[in-house]
Amino acid sequence: MSHNAGGAVGLLSYETLVHAVAGAMGSVTAMTVFFPLDTARIRLQVDENRKSKSTPVIIAEIAKEEGICSLYRGWFPVISSLCCSNFVYFYTFNTLKRVWVPSGEKSRPGKDLLMGFISGVVNVLLTTPMWVVNTRLKLQGAKFRSEDLHQTHYKGIFDAFSQIVAKEGVSSLWNGTLPSLVLVFNPAVQFMFYEAMKRRAGHGGRKISSMEVFLIGALAKAIATSGTYPLQTVQAILRFGQYKGNKQSGFMGSLGNVVTLLMHRIRRHGILGLYKGLEAKLLQTVLTAALMFVVYEKITGATFKVMGLKRKLKH
Repeated sequence: MSHNAGGAVGLLSYETLVHAVAGAMGSVTAMTVFFPLDTARIRLQVDENRKSKSTPVIIAEIAKEEGICSLYRGWFPVISSLCCSNFVYFYTFNTLKRVWVPSGEKSRPGKDLLMGFISGVVNVLLTTPMWVVNTRLKLQGAKFRSEDLHQTHYKGIFDAFSQIVAKEGVSSLWNGTLPSLVLVFNPAVQFMFYEAMKRRAGHGGRKISSMEVFLIGALAKAIATSGTYPLQTVQAILRFGQYKGNKQSGFMGSLGNVVTLLMHRIRRHGILGLYKGLEAKLLQTVLTAALMFVVYEKITGATFKVMGLKRKLKH
């Protein structure tokens, strides 16, 4: 297939589809392996009265109080959301790459950041309802330390969608969209560092090993996550839908809710309260991102090799 820079070719190309499927499969594999770490992270973010301890202690507590299976509560909706989310992100990113980076040319960090940002915005607008639902399902049946939090009762993904729309309105499916839009800088920064470090490691046509891909992916994600974590905490609280403050609507109202939540957390727990669960988040996202990139690179490489296509490298 021609690798010209035409928008239609970029949008509908076989190569772009391979990247999207590989990215989705890589993320699903990695998230499944490290899922208990995500359970610990979201519990620490939402349940303010749970004391921040080491991640293994939190995981042991949850397993003891609620059973081993509770560590994988909400696995299916999370995996479904993650699969769709990464498919959209990788598809958009690689479509923009085909259109904006001519064949044979190297991309630049600034262009990688812009492509990552646009891909993130498209992803957020399309998939936020799925993430709102999976946050509710993931915390269903949890034993909270905070008395302000009450249980939700959903039979599954579709029941959760219908109950949320019926009781809270359609707009509630986009709860946390503002911090999510700001947080698109997380994957954008991650991809910028990942692409830049990969270009440097592969300088002169050198083959990059799986261990190098793992380390590059881990470092890129650690940098991105550390800088945006307070907003991820606010995002989790808003998605859970039990924020007790004066909720405001509209863009400025959403901004007000974010600022109010940040200030509330600082007043109750200090600045470090904004980073509650960071250890679990870093462990989970860094390891997940690293493994995801390894699986992604392996799948794309193997697919192009099997199909007899020369992989177009724009690194």
